[in-house]
Amino acid sequence: MNRILLGIDVGGSAIKGGLVDLDTGLLIGEQKHVPTPQPAAPAAVMKSIATLAGKLPSKGPVGFTFPGVVKNGKARTAANVDHGWVGADGSALLQETLGRPALFLNDADAAGIAEITWGAGRDTRGTVIMVTFGTGIGTAIFLDGKLLPNTELGHLEIRGGDAEEWASARVRTAENLDFPAWIERVNEYLARLHALLWPDMFILGGAVSERFDEFAPLLKSEAEIRPAQFGNQAGVMGAALAAGALLKV
Repeated sequence: MNRILLGIDVGGSAIKGGLVDLDTGLLIGEQKHVPTPQPAAPAAVMKSIATLAGKLPSKGPVGFTFPGVVKNGKARTAANVDHGWVGADGSALLQETLGRPALFLNDADAAGIAEITWGAGRDTRGTVIMVTFGTGIGTAIFLDGKLLPNTELGHLEIRGGDAEEWASARVRTAENLDFPAWIERVNEYLARLHALLWPDMFILGGAVSERFDEFAPLLKSEAEIRPAQFGNQAGVMGAALAAGALLKV
């Protein structure tokens, strides 16, 4: 049975894809990407995914992440993509596009699954919160390795608005914040999460996590803080891992 599956990670600025060995947790070859179409309507995204999949020949089920709540296979929110996604059946759209079984899930949940299974949270008990900093802020909560899906805590209120409008990596770039200024905001956000949920550990992900050593001394939390092991590859890896469940069907 094929154990190398394709994972697709749809973000606000780019759609990433890669082939993942489910037995080793390794990315096979390089991760590929194409720009997220603007507007990111379902039909346009499917066209881009078809182009991306053509660069990553594979067989078997495909995992497909999305920056929003996914319930019963359908998108329920669409914070950083076209609102035409609300109500869309992502699995059915991708299966029609690629002619293969597909599994549709929240992007931060996928990143967290990769980190809990193979990465920074492996064999960790207690409450772990994965936080991804990108176009928005994604979260995934695990208790003793089990996921509570679709938490969407990037939309907590901070200073009268969404937390992701205050502390995301996009905002850091848009406002030209240096690490001390940005991490002050991140610490405020982590403190809010800690006050509500009392996690034992935070795992910080997204592309900026690859520069963790530069800002780690500035981070403050009562919980342990670890960088995501897989950086911006975590969503692709978690998508493929989640799609592995379809191999049993």
